[in-house]
Amino acid sequence: MITDSNTYFTQGCGRCARFDTADCATRIWAEGLAQLRTICLASGLRETAKWGHPVYVEGERNVALIGAFREDFTLSFFNPALMKDPEAVLERQGPNTRHPNVIRFASAARVGEMRPVLEAYLAEARAYAAQGLRPPKEEIALELPEELVAALDADPELAEAFHALTPGRQKSHVLQVGGAKKAETRVARVEKLRPLILAGKGALDR
Repeated sequence: MITDSNTYFTQGCGRCARFDTADCATRIWAEGLAQLRTICLASGLRETAKWGHPVYVEGERNVALIGAFREDFTLSFFNPALMKDPEAVLERQGPNTRHPNVIRFASAARVGEMRPVLEAYLAEARAYAAQGLRPPKEEIALELPEELVAALDADPELAEAFHALTPGRQKSHVLQVGGAKKAETRVARVEKLRPLILAGKGALDR
């Protein structure tokens, strides 16, 4: 995984075997990514590399991230709950994303067309970061899968450990268990996750 943002635009993110090949998504969308980069840098944000992607920061706060995929390339915003989105261009990155946080592009021309909007959105997000603003914490009511509920009811130690987890870690277990279509798979996942829950970890922690 790359640690220098320049490498991203010339070779890719380093997260898969397509790195530094003509088949890499960063090569496919090279022109559009270069335009996005120019707009982000012109906004006054500092460019760095995190998680294999170019990330644009204000002070120590992450503001935006550039990404490239086979079907499109994107500009994602951190703390999207603060964004007003007057042009209604932000989309949810996935089904479990709480707030719309990403703008998708399918051509370099689209970046040019949207430049004034992108400049305004980056300026807005940068201002929030400069002021140290964060969205208010939201209480999220989790709907636990039946198999997880049954396991917690049958095991007081497991129930105590689960309810002591942070909301984010609880959610990771709920999503991991609930993502299985078959009941027997959900039961198996609960059993597999039990050691992590008892250790105070999320489903993806190791």
